[in-house]
Amino acid sequence: MAETGNSKLGNLAGLGQSVWLDSLSRAMLDSGELAGYLSKAISGVTSNPTIFAKAMLSGDSYDAQVGEMVARGASIDEVYTAVVTSDIRRACEVMEPVYRRTGGLDGFVSVEVSPELAHDAAPTVAEARDWVKRVNRPNLLIKVPATREGIGAIEDLTAEGISVNVTLIFSLRRYRSVMDAYFGGLERFEKAGGDLGTVNSVASFFVSRFDTEVDARLVSIGTPAALALRGRAAVANARVAYLEFLRAFSSARWYRLRRAGANVQKPLWASTSTKNPAYSDTLYIDTLVAPETVNTLPESALAAYEDRGPASPTVLGINELNDAVLVLDDLASVGVDYDDVTAKLEQQGVAGFVSSFRQMIGDIESKRDMLTAIRGEPAPEG
Repeated sequence: MAETGNSKLGNLAGLGQSVWLDSLSRAMLDSGELAGYLSKAISGVTSNPTIFAKAMLSGDSYDAQVGEMVARGASIDEVYTAVVTSDIRRACEVMEPVYRRTGGLDGFVSVEVSPELAHDAAPTVAEARDWVKRVNRPNLLIKVPATREGIGAIEDLTAEGISVNVTLIFSLRRYRSVMDAYFGGLERFEKAGGDLGTVNSVASFFVSRFDTEVDARLVSIGTPAALALRGRAAVANARVAYLEFLRAFSSARWYRLRRAGANVQKPLWASTSTKNPAYSDTLYIDTLVAPETVNTLPESALAAYEDRGPASPTVLGINELNDAVLVLDDLASVGVDYDDVTAKLEQQGVAGFVSSFRQMIGDIESKRDMLTAIRGEPAPEG
């Protein structure tokens, strides 16, 4: 558990929920800002191509490394890999005290395989292995999208003892497949003689995007019953996911793995910044407090929660979980097609990740060309 301090975020940590920062940049590392978050109960870091693209465009923190690589003729892929490896490795080192203090149960940093591989399992596994070798830190998590093809990659990586952050989960059915893949990977790893206690995982359930999509459908339906459900679908979906987590991790299959030393795959609440200004900016934080979970927040959400979050958070109980099931039933009764919603969100999520990844590559190319122009050299091809 992270240091709780005297903060509202610390209160969440005291209730068994880890809070991870959904942001990373070279400037944050150089200034000590990331290290400073440890005293505010932050116990992990997540990253993605969007985060790195934003960091690359902010200031000149990356100019020296990119300039040196450009000077020796490095390719864009080589520059990207070097930049990300450096930041992720340093972030792992910042979080290493949390990792040690918690006995290897917290203090993780996530890096994402190329989203362009989201529907191809074998290359996903190969790239994940490469990231593990490059970063070479025990508190690294490899982000793998929970597409149908990704499920096999998740099991294969777990079977090799590689810790995975399963990302882009929207549906309960897919979440059950994710947990099954984790169990299957652990069983294979144990059979191969692996130490189950060295493997960790989180399952990242995306929250706010669910309300964005469902609310639009409720408005289109337009009945009083439909409109009354606006702003309730995302929290209900996440809460029912937590109910699925409790069921799976109290099964006979899990008890056997736990006895062999396995660690719980924690649900992680992702995409928790409120998109609709009519809703509270802490909606997806103070409604999803539960032990053995993670909430990953950008800096704006961290500040909002410290300022306006509840001083005494309410932990999810049986009534909240039962009510969540009823909300999903009510959505079906007014005409919202759950399977269609989750399929669309997954498709959009993968496409958005690919777009951000390509944008980041474009940003690196722009940075390279700018530095090349400063040196008065001709722009490299490709």
